[in-house]
Amino acid sequence: MSKPALPAIDPAKVPATTGSTYPEPFAGRCAARAKRALGNALGLSNFGVNLVEVPPGVESSMRHWHERQDEFVYMLQGELVLVTDAGEQILGPGMAAGFPAGTGDGHQLVNRSGAKAVYLEVGDRMPGDGVVYSDIDMVLRHGDTASRTFRHKDGTPY
Repeated sequence: MSKPALPAIDPAKVPATTGSTYPEPFAGRCAARAKRALGNALGLSNFGVNLVEVPPGVESSMRHWHERQDEFVYMLQGELVLVTDAGEQILGPGMAAGFPAGTGDGHQLVNRSGAKAVYLEVGDRMPGDGVVYSDIDMVLRHGDTASRTFRHKDGTPY
């Protein structure tokens, strides 16, 4: 078989970004999470697609919700616990979850298993989005997203 060329790629060849841009004390909880920005590698501009690996004991993110951006995840490998206001449920291979913008219901994926979990994460790139972190004193407001300026809910920077 020939080597892929755009518009096709080999996801394994897309460099992984490990960790998060969260301030401490939150960054350590996602430090081993790895994302491959497949959408960027393919030149997509209207929505993003990430291939995400979450090792055992690691969280995908802090529990959060977006003001304007929809999110979708599709499980490929392993098992993750989905945490929302409704409680917890296990997601395994072939399962999907969607998070409409503006609901106020934060979501998070946590790997409590003994094996790596892998999923696809898809989100639109709606201008003016803000992110609210449900269980901690943190927000990311429109205008802060390019510089990733995390703030306390009273507006003071971390």
